[in-house]
Amino acid sequence: MSLRQKIVDEIRERGPIPFSRYMELCLYHPELGYYSRSAEQFGKHGDFYTASDIHAVFGRLLARQLDQMWRLMGCPESIEIVELGPGRGLFAQDVLDWSEKKFPAFFAALGYSLVERSPALRERLEHTLERHFRRGKVSLTSLPLEAPQHGMFAPERPVIIFANEFFDALPVEILGPQGELRIAEREGRFVETWVSAPAEQLSFLDRYSVNPQPGERIEIPLMAQRQMAAAAASIERGFLVAIDYGYTRDQQLRGRYGGTLVTYRRHSVGTTPYEAPGEQDITAHVNFTALAAAAEQQGMQVQPLVTSAQFLMGIGGQNQFADAFEDCRRPEERAKVALQLKHLVAPAGTGETFQVLVASKGVEPDKVASLDGLRLRTGGL
Repeated sequence: MSLRQKIVDEIRERGPIPFSRYMELCLYHPELGYYSRSAEQFGKHGDFYTASDIHAVFGRLLARQLDQMWRLMGCPESIEIVELGPGRGLFAQDVLDWSEKKFPAFFAALGYSLVERSPALRERLEHTLERHFRRGKVSLTSLPLEAPQHGMFAPERPVIIFANEFFDALPVEILGPQGELRIAEREGRFVETWVSAPAEQLSFLDRYSVNPQPGERIEIPLMAQRQMAAAAASIERGFLVAIDYGYTRDQQLRGRYGGTLVTYRRHSVGTTPYEAPGEQDITAHVNFTALAAAAEQQGMQVQPLVTSAQFLMGIGGQNQFADAFEDCRRPEERAKVALQLKHLVAPAGTGETFQVLVASKGVEPDKVASLDGLRLRTGGL
């Protein structure tokens, strides 16, 4: 049975479903969801790129920043790195390999936990990181989309949680002037209908977003906020780093970032989520104002946002991006790497599109402010 038919059957049984439920089924159905399929979603032959698909320097620079975070905490004998939504494991591989080579003391102290629900991606992770799994450096776990209220993990040691393009892939509610969007079906076709918006969603608009204008739709990322709250509650001492494309409430108030829901298929952007369910990515920009509030409510200190360009330039500028060029032996190799690096940090690439949220708990504020990745910050939440 196709995923479309399964969704149609659920609607016929339960009535019109929230958009978040439709998005959850499209992306995370155990057998037929987009992230559950064995097809390639990432890179040149997939539907979209991540930073780790561009060059290993992304993971190498983050390894350098993670090592600095560890040292700011006094070099504890043991520390847990938790990556949410690790995909194929390229980032984890780059961080582990570079830490082993350049930061051996940090590497000796760390354990790396991968949080991934997709059976297909879990299998890829075991293959990509086979050497580190064998050595006991890496563990693999799965958590439900609906995060527990009092924390995802119970670490007995300091922890750094890392999430790169994780929150944008979580299901969202959608509100318009006429209320909350629901998905119904007519003769096997998906049709949109509207119901009165629940109080929780209206409260979210008042606190973290804006009310939709006529013809406008606004995403309500309640699941992302709950996931952030659970992650932050898990940290007794440590850091949380979230990198994603997104916006703040101030930017929305200035007339930017109304509806941001889009689809990706074969590197083409679309706006019709009802086509080919399970065969295209569905994503929405991240509301960083809401994410920051969720972290702060769990006792974390949130730093002003930086763009990914500022973040990476702050880290890499310390040694003229030697992490990127170390393996280059010929001028043409350096030229190729320079172009890849430019895509990561230049405004025309991903450098100004992605934002970086850094939060901490149990670490002296002046030490957090000294992080290399925050040196070039100019803005705020």
